Amino acid sequence: MELNLRPREECKFDAVSLGEIMLRLDPGEGRIRTARSFRAWEGGGEYNVVRGLRKCFGLKTATITAFADNEVGKLMEDFICQGGVDTSLIKWVKTDGIGRLCRNGINFTERGFGIRGAVGCSDRANTAISQMRPEDFDFDYIFGELGVRWLHTGGIYAALSEQSSETVVAAIKTAKKYGTVVSYDLNYRPSMWSAIGGKAKAQEVNKEIAKYVDVMIGNEEDFTACLGFEIEGNDADLKELNLEGYKKMIGEAAKTYPNFKVVATTLRTVKTATVNDWSAICYADGEIYKAKDYKGLEILDRVGGGDSFASGLIYALMQGYDAETAVNYGAAHGALAMTTPGDTSMASLKEVEAIVGGAGARVQR
Repeated sequence: MELNLRPREECKFDAVSLGEIMLRLDPGEGRIRTARSFRAWEGGGEYNVVRGLRKCFGLKTATITAFADNEVGKLMEDFICQGGVDTSLIKWVKTDGIGRLCRNGINFTERGFGIRGAVGCSDRANTAISQMRPEDFDFDYIFGELGVRWLHTGGIYAALSEQSSETVVAAIKTAKKYGTVVSYDLNYRPSMWSAIGGKAKAQEVNKEIAKYVDVMIGNEEDFTACLGFEIEGNDADLKELNLEGYKKMIGEAAKTYPNFKVVATTLRTVKTATVNDWSAICYADGEIYKAKDYKGLEILDRVGGGDSFASGLIYALMQGYDAETAVNYGAAHGALAMTTPGDTSMASLKEVEAIVGGAGARVQR
């Protein structure tokens, strides 16, 4: 597995993300429909990855996004600054004050408990980033003059609008031109693709993007809906029993797209909203590696677990670790992230390494 990362001394940033960042409003242990107060967080499928790479793993990261230039946008910027992610690549867009021209996205998310699953309610149409076109960002400056070792983006941003998918392709092509490694999380959301062509459009867009990706990430539904790969005879409630099917699926993906250096997928069996079985597998150099199993993992907030898996995997790959070690870093970081509230990780590198090494949950004094 040869990713050919650019030397650190040539680049201002270890990693950047491209995508939408929303304000998450969290009712805590309650329900959205009856809440009288919410805790505010920031979150976004692409951003969460570089936030984890900065806050947990200590890398220099930035985010490419756009906000409406108002008080909510400034609140989002403040959250990003607290996470240590560089904000200099954010594009600020003039707004008319009520959101006709553009606005900032909001995501109401309740965590779920037991037999009650997590619920998300997004309010994200007409956002600043969804209107951005390739020419709105100077990708040659970002990837060429500034220098970036790793770009992470994904299918949530690609689904926002026609121009979003065009911007993803432009960013990836420019990144590749300057030797930046590209990772992509398929992150299929049926509700987002339904307005712009549904599953057929998702496959059209993602199959084009896949041609330029080095590290492809997603779960079974993602690979099926976005790229057309299926696990024959898979029972959605018994995924752990069809590991061979998963292995065949990601092997087929790697064969179809020989540019994929690594293909990774999380393995999750939902027993209740607060108890899941969790693991992951990845492909590299013709071999498939599985992370340790986290059976009966107790979950406080599952949102962002897959993004934290991605950041753990990417960190380990950037450190030059082998694929088996990398998938275990990803699974451990994802598991830890789901034990705390919010979209983003609150874990430390020391904690991740301890879990990878087999540490338990005994009190630390």
